[in-house]
Amino acid sequence: MSRFHALIPAAGSGSRMGGIQPKQYLDLGGRPVIAHSFAALSRDTRIDRLVVVLSPGDAWWDGYDWSAWQERLHILRCGGVTRAETVLNGLEAMAGWCAADDWVLVHDAARPCLPAAALGRLLDEVASDAVGGLLAAPLADTLKRADADTRVEATVPRAGLWQAQTPQMFRHGQLRAALRTAGADMTDEASAIEQLGLRPKLVESDSRNLKVTYPQDLRLASLILEHLHD
Repeated sequence: MSRFHALIPAAGSGSRMGGIQPKQYLDLGGRPVIAHSFAALSRDTRIDRLVVVLSPGDAWWDGYDWSAWQERLHILRCGGVTRAETVLNGLEAMAGWCAADDWVLVHDAARPCLPAAALGRLLDEVASDAVGGLLAAPLADTLKRADADTRVEATVPRAGLWQAQTPQMFRHGQLRAALRTAGADMTDEASAIEQLGLRPKLVESDSRNLKVTYPQDLRLASLILEHLHD
């Protein structure tokens, strides 16, 4: 039977936050942002391991207490320059103990408010899928395409458009092969799978599953976490 592993790429610097400390280590409710991502993923007992991929020069990790996830946490210090490189390096390092048919759920280190129901729905709906899939939210806002002068060039119809989130869940062997050929500029795993001519399944999530990208996102994430399990 295929197992489930979560892979958390955590080698980025989070430059858009405007600080020196990588955003995955910023304080959120008394613990680092990434700890909330671990907590969210570990609530589902079907996930065997939490594999975190750090930059080889990460100077922050050892300054925190990760004992709450000690039995499931697996640390790899082989992060790359881009997200795609970091994920691929992690998959390569996992190959010695992860079967090609095992599922890998790639989840952003700075996406701390993953609802348990959304994670459960992803596992339930994708575990029997031939391709794999990802959490995503249908777009609600009107979209505008800008020109070079930051003026509206066109209004983009939002029908059928979804905002990709994480986790993104694919078989280890297939995702590894897809990223090997896709190039380092892939911004998400589903894009690499799509380049193989495959169509990942969209599993509905919502806006609570936000990614902390800008300073104001920390306050919003804090408010979401206060009521996430109400």
